[in-house]
Amino acid sequence: MSTKAFASHADLEEKKVSFVQLSPNAYAYTAEGDPNTGVIVGDDAVMVIDTQATPVMAQDVVRRIREVTDKPIKYVVMSHYHAVRVLGASGYQPEHIIASRDTYDLIVERGEQDKASEIGRFPRLFRAVESVPPGLTWPTMTFEGRMSVWLGDLEVQLLQLGRGHTKGDTVAWLPEQRILFSGDLVEFDATPYAGDAYFKDWPQTLDNIAKLEPVALVPGRGAALTTPNQVREGLAGTRAFISDVYAAVQAGVKAGKDLNAVYRDVYAKLKPRYGHWVIFDHCMPFDVTRCYDEATQYPDPRIWTAERDQQMWAALEG
Repeated sequence: MSTKAFASHADLEEKKVSFVQLSPNAYAYTAEGDPNTGVIVGDDAVMVIDTQATPVMAQDVVRRIREVTDKPIKYVVMSHYHAVRVLGASGYQPEHIIASRDTYDLIVERGEQDKASEIGRFPRLFRAVESVPPGLTWPTMTFEGRMSVWLGDLEVQLLQLGRGHTKGDTVAWLPEQRILFSGDLVEFDATPYAGDAYFKDWPQTLDNIAKLEPVALVPGRGAALTTPNQVREGLAGTRAFISDVYAAVQAGVKAGKDLNAVYRDVYAKLKPRYGHWVIFDHCMPFDVTRCYDEATQYPDPRIWTAERDQQMWAALEG
């Protein structure tokens, strides 16, 4: 087996950015499978959902926002704690950074290690990493379960619909327009990263999203889903991937196989169906390792460090 370049080190191609309007208030900043950013333009202020990885990269989002409004960018929402989603926050100079209490707790517990791990994995996604201020991105407001933010007369509901990609996952929901910003709970034509996931819970969380009946959805990666049919496809694809990984790993564990053997089996099984999805090769070692942990002895995700990343990669892909 040839040694694969570590994580996303072989992924060097710049991606084309799209800025798509979904309603009078909602926009999707997407880049061919790179991490997305959501934008909500209210009556008196702008909310940004997920920030890009560095303040320099955030400037491109700000530029697009300024093409459609001069209202102040007051709120940044963290859909979860991952560095690639939050380290650009200072680039918006927001009044408030909002996250779930669970996300705050994860930053306390593992924010530093996660930051070092992610920057090591994704060199292209942390363009101008030197522009990230020292330390971590801390919420200025937290909530449990649900919270409404009013941008004038426009209500944005921040909801925790269950654990999935992380235990702190938050979606932003425009109830009047039925538009949802899912963070990495939903991906489209992009492989879900599940290294910090709850495989048992994730499908139910996706069902809880489906119950809202969104007419449009901005996934964590991939193109904006602009029709109810596309939304259903995005939910079904993400659910199928998570369920398939979990079923294949469980089968291997029941057969008494070790992580290496399980990884080879699961990779071979899923490659034909999902191998063309963005970052498939990057995600699979992390996803199968976490799933194996969950199926054996670790109900909660173990902390990834730069060192653990490299050891895992050498063990599974070396």
